[in-house]
Amino acid sequence: MSQPVKAPRTQRNRSNPSDGGETAGSRRAAAQRLTMRRKLAAAAMELFATQGYEATTVDEIAARAGVARRTFFRHFRSKEEAIFPDHDDTLVRAAAVLDAAPAHENPLDTVCRGIKEVMRMYAASPAVSVERYRLTREVPALREREIASVARYERLFTRYLLGHFDEGAHHDGDDDPLLAEVAASAVVTAHNHVLRRWLRARGEGDVEAQLDHAFAIVRETFGTGIGAGRPAPARPAASVSSPGEEEDVVVMVARTDAPLGEVMRTIERALKR
Repeated sequence: MSQPVKAPRTQRNRSNPSDGGETAGSRRAAAQRLTMRRKLAAAAMELFATQGYEATTVDEIAARAGVARRTFFRHFRSKEEAIFPDHDDTLVRAAAVLDAAPAHENPLDTVCRGIKEVMRMYAASPAVSVERYRLTREVPALREREIASVARYERLFTRYLLGHFDEGAHHDGDDDPLLAEVAASAVVTAHNHVLRRWLRARGEGDVEAQLDHAFAIVRETFGTGIGAGRPAPARPAASVSSPGEEEDVVVMVARTDAPLGEVMRTIERALKR
């Protein structure tokens, strides 16, 4: 099913090449910012674990981290946001993977590489990730915050895959745009399935190998349909949305203990109806 390639979106503003790109000062400032966010997150998690989420105040978190209350609010808008210090930076790194993808690469493979940045974030600190998972299971507000973060990744990957199709040329019998959206959801579902299993195992095991196996199932289900029979398009910039930005979101409901293969087969059957 051939159709015209969608025109690339306007590129995001980048540093002037003449200034050497990102400066050492900006990199240092970003590193300091992330260090402080992680310090505040560690303090929040310690207090949540010892005295409970509801009983913990922002002032106590700031005091435990050795900073003023205003410093806390320079980095986080609320105490539930404080235990997810790395998602913003990880989202930027995932978008950078999409931006730098080789023109010949299957876009589904690109998305699989992009979401590995998320898994690496969790795998970098297994003990912290396991404790954070425990807290999100116990505190509904934290769970809702985590779901909102996952939705941002899904929107990013959906936009990227849809960038390889011309939605304006959609017509009866052409399911490519639908396939792109469902494939993005499947990649995120596969990632989250492996991540939950790894966290329940207390961060033990070769999580990257497990992720590669899960992605192989996704590719087998969707890989031949994404971008099949098309010349490689000019890549659109992969934009990062802000929390609260209105976007269409595809939601799939499945049991958390359902085998990944069963989830993929259910999606595939639904697409063929």
